[in-house]
Amino acid sequence: MVPGETVTDRHKIVVVGGGAAGLELVTKLGDRLGKRGTVHVTLVDRARTHIWKPLLHEVAAGSLDVGHHAVDYLHHAHAHHFRYRIGEMTGLDRERKVIHLAASHDAEGREVTPVREVPYDTLVMAVGSTTNDFGTPGVKEHAIALDTPDQAVRFHQRLINGMLRAHTQVGPVLPGQLHVTVIGAGATGTELAAELHRTTREVAKTGLDKIDPSKDLKITLVEAADRILPAVPERLSGEVMSLLSGIGVEVRIKARVTEVKADGVQLADGGFIPSELVVWAAGVKAPPFLQGVGGLETTRSNQLVVTPMLQTTRDADIFAMGDCAYLVEQGSDTPIPPRAQAAHQEASHLYKQILARLDGKPLTPFKYRDFGSLVSLGHYTTVGNLMGFIQGKNMFIAGLFARVMYRSLYKMHEMAVNGMVKTGLDALARALTSRGTARVKLH
Repeated sequence: MVPGETVTDRHKIVVVGGGAAGLELVTKLGDRLGKRGTVHVTLVDRARTHIWKPLLHEVAAGSLDVGHHAVDYLHHAHAHHFRYRIGEMTGLDRERKVIHLAASHDAEGREVTPVREVPYDTLVMAVGSTTNDFGTPGVKEHAIALDTPDQAVRFHQRLINGMLRAHTQVGPVLPGQLHVTVIGAGATGTELAAELHRTTREVAKTGLDKIDPSKDLKITLVEAADRILPAVPERLSGEVMSLLSGIGVEVRIKARVTEVKADGVQLADGGFIPSELVVWAAGVKAPPFLQGVGGLETTRSNQLVVTPMLQTTRDADIFAMGDCAYLVEQGSDTPIPPRAQAAHQEASHLYKQILARLDGKPLTPFKYRDFGSLVSLGHYTTVGNLMGFIQGKNMFIAGLFARVMYRSLYKMHEMAVNGMVKTGLDALARALTSRGTARVKLH
């Protein structure tokens, strides 16, 4: 139990994980149930702020300021009638119906919150996913993942520092000194490669005249499959491949990484890519602590196996959604993919499920609808395919219309969390404050 809190007989809903799905769910539950005081709604997360994960590549490239888009959990919880508890979940006691939280510490290592327990009646696991390095040597030591805002900010600071170092050093810029290798050509890796190509050139224009972008700055995208964006239609993959090649991003397909070293990336075919910075975006898995947590059924990638009602297979009081949930729908032979649209749909469905459950009504199975894929290449273009919009056929889109559709996904998330009025005011404030400021974050 959390020290200083009063035990209550009211139904306790605990959501672990404040990502897109978790934050949308607790906001809706707080506004509906927490406001009435009939149910206790609690969000648990180890971070203090939320940012939409598909934006992290823009944070890493410097084209988006975290401070302008982050949601403060403590303030948001107060405004939407739920409680926020900081802490990383480390275990689960299903018999006593409590989750275990690790202590949290500040930057100096001082304890902020102690080890403690949080009781629940209904538990929702929404802890998302982390990068899967597949045990590749050197990844943990020499590569940066983009799972959290802190990692994205760290990468950006190292990028800017590297460019400043190259500009101020006595000798010329060395071969490979300003090379960035992105491993994994899924959506994150591909979007990051395009965004970095533009932002590094913007930074070089700000007085770093010693750096010749065409010669010194190099972005390499590495993919083990036979094409980039292997999860999207081949036409879309081909369009993106052509654009990346056209702007000068080197793309290597059928290239398996065997080791990440301090000075570059070793490939299985014997090739070596000199690199100052390496980003690993080649796979995802659920957080390791989920493996068998509380005796629940999990997959090899640590995901919690759930029923069509999004309940874990061994405990009807525990639900899971988003990237950490594993569900193969009837009639399908593949699980629901770890995508933002799936998390959003599951959060909306689970909100209705919980309301029905509290009212003693039967639950309904979740049905995933794939609306297609959109890939943003930043300043250059956006491409995608919309599924089932025209007489059941797919529609390929590109350019301004695709960019508007891509940005609307984020606006939908903002409106689900903040409501229409606040989302509109925030967008206006960002537009006004962006005038006269640098196009790329330089620190």
